[in-house]
Amino acid sequence: MNRRNFLGQSALLGAGTLVSANALLAATRPAKEKLGIALVGLGYYSTDVLAPALQLTEKCYLAGIVTSSPDKAENWKKKYNIPEKNVYNYQNFDSIANNPDIDVVYVVLPPSLHREYVVRAAKAGKHVFCEKPMAPSVVDCQAMIKACKDNKVQLAIGYRCQHDPNIQAYMKVAKEKKFGKVQMITSAAGYFDGRSNHWKQKKALGGGVMGDMGVYALQGARLATGEEPVNVMAWASTTRPEIYKEVEETMMFMLEFPSGARAACHTSFGINMNHLIVNYEKGWLKMEPHSGYGGNKGSMSDGTIIDFPLKSQQAKQMDDDCMALMNKTVLIVPGEEGLRDIRVVEAIYRSVQQGGKLVKI
Repeated sequence: MNRRNFLGQSALLGAGTLVSANALLAATRPAKEKLGIALVGLGYYSTDVLAPALQLTEKCYLAGIVTSSPDKAENWKKKYNIPEKNVYNYQNFDSIANNPDIDVVYVVLPPSLHREYVVRAAKAGKHVFCEKPMAPSVVDCQAMIKACKDNKVQLAIGYRCQHDPNIQAYMKVAKEKKFGKVQMITSAAGYFDGRSNHWKQKKALGGGVMGDMGVYALQGARLATGEEPVNVMAWASTTRPEIYKEVEETMMFMLEFPSGARAACHTSFGINMNHLIVNYEKGWLKMEPHSGYGGNKGSMSDGTIIDFPLKSQQAKQMDDDCMALMNKTVLIVPGEEGLRDIRVVEAIYRSVQQGGKLVKI
């Protein structure tokens, strides 16, 4: 059974059968030196990025998997020495509540499935990491946050970049106002996607460039100002209508911030671009690449170089989040941060529907 087939069926399963008492199990278990993570969905990101990153982590390890493919399950069991009892499918997923090996469920599914599996994981008493975009709608995000709070588990969104010391460096510039106020930002994130039958091209699965690559461009502007945008104008376009029939291929949007700062943002599945330029009253900052997997780097008008080495953003992200869970400290990117982005994304789509008119966020 593939993801599309279980889309309709999984909603009929036991999402509501677990009582919140399962959350008490997590609270009463003894402290661990490493937390066990179960990856839900074994597509590219889990297979090529997260699983290898989990071989580099110090505070967590790959404890289990959830997949609809028996062949994948066998391969992963052998490759990562995963015991049979820690292998689940989408039908028996809720029984993960009874497995003390698994402390965290990492949801790595198409966005339309994020809400369901975050809620089910929370009801199973497991902490949850959820890939970006958090969900297709604000309502979904709010439901996910509520489920985790109700079941006394934590929710972190997989914004690896906010764990990157290079990104944290330019966030610090905004906080300390090193060059005065931000005046203008140019932020771009995109790549050429040649696929024609992927969830990113399917509206029902949460596709479209804005929620995927677009949140990197959006985050660049938000993090560079340290503010939340108040107004937006946006325009969507497609150069390959035979592929992008249901969702946009490219999005351009202009943001207005309370301080008066402006941002021009671009994102695309048809253009390779990855940069952030911030113009301040008394200087500038440039990041290129800004949100790459292989490391980000930048420079400032005073000669400062931003180039902190990092073996794996994803390994640092998961270690940071697991440390926060173990120490009961604040997560770097909680569910509320994902919600902030989706609130802007919804406003962007409203502006597109109104022909690029200015829309309040």
